Amino acid sequence: MTSIAMRPAEKGSAQMRPGQKTVQSLVDELRTRLDGDVDDSSLAKALYTSDATNYRVVPSVVVLPRSRNDVLVAVAAARERHVPVTVRGAGTSMAGNSIGSGLVIDFSRYLNRILSVDPEARTAVVEPGVVLADLESACAPHGLRFGPDPASGTRCTVGGMIGNNACGAHAMSYGRTADNVLSLTWLTGTGEIVTVSSGPETFDAVPGLGDLVDRHLSVLRKEFGRFSRQVSGYSLDHLLPEKGRNLAAALVGVEGTCGVLLEATLRLVPRAKGPALAVLGYRDLATAADDVPNLLPFHPLALEGLDTRLIDALRRAKGPDSVPDLPKGGCLLLAEVPGDTPDEAEQAARKLVDTAATDQSQVLPSGEQSARLWRIREDAAGLAGRTEKGDQAWPGWEDSAVPPEQLGDYLRALAALLDEEGLTGMAYGHLGDGCVHMRIDFPLEQDGNLMRRFLERAAVLVAQHGGSLSGEHGDGRARSELLPAMYSAEALAAMAEFKAIFDPEDYLNPGIVVHPLPVDADLRRPRAVELHVDRGFAFTHDGGSVTKAVHRCVGVGKCRADPRDKRGFMCPSYIATREEKDSTRGRARVLQEMLNGSVVQLGWRSPEVHEALDLCLSCKACSTDCPTGIDMAMYKSQTLYESFRGRIRPRSHYSLGRLPQWLRVAAPFAPLANLMGRIPPLRKAALTLMGADSRRSLPKLPKAPFRWDVRSRRRHPAPEGAPRVLLWVDSFSDGLDPEIPRDALTVLEAAGCDIEVSAGEACCGLTYISTGQLPAAKARLRNTLDVLIPHVRAGRTVVGLEPSCTAVFRSDLLELLPDDPRAKELAGAVKTVAEFLTGIEWQPPKSAEKLLVQPHCHQYSVMGYDADRALLDGMGCDVDVSAGCCGLAGNFGMEQGHYEVSEKIARGGILAKADSEPERAILADGFSCRTQVGDLAGLGSRHLVQVLAEALRKGEARNPG
Repeated sequence: MTSIAMRPAEKGSAQMRPGQKTVQSLVDELRTRLDGDVDDSSLAKALYTSDATNYRVVPSVVVLPRSRNDVLVAVAAARERHVPVTVRGAGTSMAGNSIGSGLVIDFSRYLNRILSVDPEARTAVVEPGVVLADLESACAPHGLRFGPDPASGTRCTVGGMIGNNACGAHAMSYGRTADNVLSLTWLTGTGEIVTVSSGPETFDAVPGLGDLVDRHLSVLRKEFGRFSRQVSGYSLDHLLPEKGRNLAAALVGVEGTCGVLLEATLRLVPRAKGPALAVLGYRDLATAADDVPNLLPFHPLALEGLDTRLIDALRRAKGPDSVPDLPKGGCLLLAEVPGDTPDEAEQAARKLVDTAATDQSQVLPSGEQSARLWRIREDAAGLAGRTEKGDQAWPGWEDSAVPPEQLGDYLRALAALLDEEGLTGMAYGHLGDGCVHMRIDFPLEQDGNLMRRFLERAAVLVAQHGGSLSGEHGDGRARSELLPAMYSAEALAAMAEFKAIFDPEDYLNPGIVVHPLPVDADLRRPRAVELHVDRGFAFTHDGGSVTKAVHRCVGVGKCRADPRDKRGFMCPSYIATREEKDSTRGRARVLQEMLNGSVVQLGWRSPEVHEALDLCLSCKACSTDCPTGIDMAMYKSQTLYESFRGRIRPRSHYSLGRLPQWLRVAAPFAPLANLMGRIPPLRKAALTLMGADSRRSLPKLPKAPFRWDVRSRRRHPAPEGAPRVLLWVDSFSDGLDPEIPRDALTVLEAAGCDIEVSAGEACCGLTYISTGQLPAAKARLRNTLDVLIPHVRAGRTVVGLEPSCTAVFRSDLLELLPDDPRAKELAGAVKTVAEFLTGIEWQPPKSAEKLLVQPHCHQYSVMGYDADRALLDGMGCDVDVSAGCCGLAGNFGMEQGHYEVSEKIARGGILAKADSEPERAILADGFSCRTQVGDLAGLGSRHLVQVLAEALRKGEARNPG
C-alpha cells in the first residue's frame, strides 16, 4: 500500500469510559470475590494512566491478581458490565497498548512465578508476570536462555513480550518471541480457557478459524510475514498450512486484544560462550546499514547501530570517563560474534572487521568492557529522550522496520522527511534485521498536529520500502490508525475477523489494531499545565520548567529493576516494596497528574503526591541511574517546600531538618545528652518528640566538637609549591565524628599539603534541603560562599569529608543559587578526599586489609566512587563494594513510618553482605551509612581517612625512623 486514508484528528479522550455506577458495581464485586488487590483510588489511577508512551488514559479500577481464579473472575465481571479490559506487565510498552479506560490488570506483582525449567527439553513454563531477567537467571545455571532480549529485559515481563511479539538485539539469531513460544494457556473474550500450540489439533478446535484462512488465503500469503520484523498488525501468516497452522504464534503480538494470557511454555536456546564484540565506526547510521549485508555472512549474534550523539549525551550527563575510548564516526555498529571459545570468537570478530567498509574499529573480548557498551545501548531509549539542544523527544515512530537490504535507503529518506518537517531525532536499533528506534522532538507541549502529519508521511514511506510500522513494540495507540498504509482492506478485514473470533464483544483492549483510535487522541503532554516556580530550585536543565522536569520520565521503567548486581543504586524503595508508587516512574507519573489536575487535584499538597513521595529516600540514584536524568530528590524537596511554605511542618523537619543547629546547642551538654540516650524511656521519649522512630538510637555526642580543637584548626603549612588545601569540616564531622577530620589532617599532611581548616563556619544546608526548608538552605549556602570562596580564589582546593555534604556543593548549590557566579566557582573547586589525593598522584600507604565498602548514595550519584576505588586498590586493599543504598538516607530512616522500609533495604544490601563476609571491615564515608550498620547490626565502620591514617600509623610503627 502507498496511500493512507484516516479519520480526522479527534480532540480529548477518544475512548468511552464506563459509567460511575457500572464501575462501582464492578469494584464492589471484585473486592468481595478476589484475593488480589483491587484499587480504584485516585493514586492508583494516576499511577496507571500511562506506560512508556505519549498517551494518557485514566483507568476506572486497577487489579493485581494473586491467582488465575482472580483473573477469571475479574475478566468475567468486566465482560458482564461491558467494561473494557487491558492487561499489563511492567508497563514498558512504547506504543500505548497497556493503558485503558476500564479495568487494568497488572500481572507483575503476584503472578510472576517460573513454574518449571526443563534443561533436557529446553523449555520453561511461566506465568505472565515473570520478569525476563528472572527467567534468564533461572536458566543460566543450565547454560540456557530465552532468545528474545529487549533492552527493557531487566524489568519487562514475559507476558508483555508475548503481547508485543518482542524481539531485542539477538532476535536476528534466536528469532522473535513468536518463534520461541511453544504453547499458550489463553482466556478468550468469551470466557473460555484454551491451550493453543501449533498443528491442526488446536487450530481446528477454534470455530471459524479454518474458514477465515481459506477465504483470505491469498492475502495472508502475500501481505503477511514478508520479513522477520513485520510486527505491525496480527501475524496471521502463522495460520497458513505451510507454517504449521501455529495458533500460539499467531496470538503472540495481538497486544491484549484477543484474550488474556494465563500461562506460557517457552522454547529455550543455548547461551553463547564468551562472544566477542566488534565495534565499528561509520559516517552515519545509513552508511552502517549499507554495510550490514556484507557482515551477515559472519553470522553475528547481533548487529546494533548507535548514533554517537547518544554517547555524547551520556558524556555530557556523566562526564568524559563514563564512556570508554571508541572508534570515530557518527554511528557505531556493535557486532557480537560467537565462537566455541573466547579466542575463536575474537578471531571471528577480527575477520568481520577486516571485511567491514570502515577503518574505524576495535575488538573487545567478552567481559566488562563489552558489557559496558551493551549497558549504554540498553539505556538508549532514555538517552534519546532529549535532543542535542536539550529539547524533549518522544516515541511514536520509535521502531519502524524494513528488510535489511532496504535499510540504508530508508534511513536516508527518513532523515530527509525529518528535515522537511523541521524535526530531529537520534536513532539506534537492530540494524541486522532492519529495525530502527528513534525519539523525535515533536512539539507535544503544544499539540499533536505535527506528530500526526509526520506519522502519516512516515507510514507511507516505510511501506514504500516494503517495511512495517512496528518492528517489535506493536501498534497500540501510536500506529494502529496507520495500518492502512501497509495493509489492504482485505488484510485489515481478516484481522478484524480474527479478533471477532476470540473477542466478539470487542471489550479486550479496544481501539488497538482493530477499530483503531486516532494517533493524536489521549496525548499526555499537551494536557499538562506549564509550571515555573519562582522560589526554590531553578530547574536550570529544563529551562526553569517543572513540567519539563517531571516529564523527563518517559516510562522506560529502569527504576523497576534491581541493578545491584551491576553496581547500580536505583530505586531502593521500589526494591523494598515492589509497589509502583514507590518507583521513580510512579512518583513522576503522580507529579505529572498533579500538573494535569483531573485526577490529582490539590496541587503540591495533594495527598496522592505526598503518599507517592513518602518513601522516596532522596538518594539521588535516579539522577545517574535513570538514563533520562530525572532527579526525584530535587522534586521531593521542592514539593515539601511548596506544601509547607507558611504552614506548620512535621516535627522531624524542626528536629532532624535543623540538625546542625541542634548539634551546636547540644555540644556543651554532651554528657547529659549521652546519658539520656542510654536510658530507654528517655531515649524513646526524645525520639518521639523529634518525630523519629523510637526504635532508633540517639547519636552519641563527642566530648568536644572538632571546632573547639584550636590546635587542629590552625594552619598546617608546607613548603612552597605544595598542594594547597582547605579542609572543610561539615556539621556531621564536626559535631558527631571529630576524629574523622583529625585523621584527615594526618593524611593530608602525609601527602605534603599546605592545609587550612574551616570548621563550624560553613554549612551546606543538606538537612534543610532534604526537608524542603529551601530559604533556610539558601541562606546557609550564601554564608558558606562568603566563607569558602576567598580560599578558593587564593588557590586552595576545598576537600570535603561527608559525601552528602560535598555533593551539595557539586549539585544542589547550582540549582538553588544559579544567579550567584560564586556557586560555579565553589562547585569546580570542591573534591572528595579520594579525588584530591588521586589528583595529586599521592602514593598511599600499603595495606592488605579486607574491606566491605558502602558508598554513600549521593557520592555514587554526584561524584562517583572511581577515585576511592583507585586509592584503595593503590593501597593493596581487598575491596568488595556493596551496591545500593544503606537505607537510612539522612533523616529518612530516622523518621516515623519509615523504619521497616529502611531496615528492609539495609538487610537486603549492606547487612546481607556483612553477614556473608564477616571477615571484612566496613568502610562507609557517610555518617548515615555508619549509623545504619551500627543501629541495626551493632557493626563498627570507618571513614576512608581513618583507614588511610591507620595504615600510615602502622607503617610508621614498622619503620620508626
